[in-house]
Amino acid sequence: MYQRYRDGWVETISGCMFAGKTEELIRRVKVLEYAKKEIIVFKPEIDNRYSDTKVVSHAGSSVESIVIEKPIEILDHVKETTEVVAIDEVQFFDESICAVADELADRGIRVMCAGLDTDFRGEPFGPMPKLMTQAEFCTKLSAVCNKCGAPATRTQRIINGKPANYYDPIVLVGAAESYEARCRHCHQVMGKPSVKLG
Repeated sequence: MYQRYRDGWVETISGCMFAGKTEELIRRVKVLEYAKKEIIVFKPEIDNRYSDTKVVSHAGSSVESIVIEKPIEILDHVKETTEVVAIDEVQFFDESICAVADELADRGIRVMCAGLDTDFRGEPFGPMPKLMTQAEFCTKLSAVCNKCGAPATRTQRIINGKPANYYDPIVLVGAAESYEARCRHCHQVMGKPSVKLG
């Protein structure tokens, strides 16, 4: 039933806002803490919605973390004895996070990364898509559409009660006041360029 792998791999947890990505990351961290694994958790300094120092889910679960600006800083905190590295909100980092994750996995460390796979436009978000292609294991979570109740895979940005414009800045840190989970059919992006087929 259980397979034993060589130590060292990358796993991703992706999905839209409110799909439970951070909750799942924290759950895995807690299980591994119970197993007495040596774990270090990281988050980007841009994400201070619920706490300056903790990774916190929308549901309120939390775990202590190290706040970093650039992915390379992770290597300064990893020790010989580190067995697991968990990184939340990966989409806010630059693409060097992919090289850092590979380096850690090559050292025999389990690397768990959680983040949005698409931005509010419904397009690939930052380094997350590349990281997903590098990862040995990928988990994609869905939420519930705020409009129709169908499975939601998109993140809807709301500005003053209306869907955001395609040309608005990609990064806008927020929670329920700025974002909703939506299905493909209820997701709206104002001013999105049309694509001509054929």
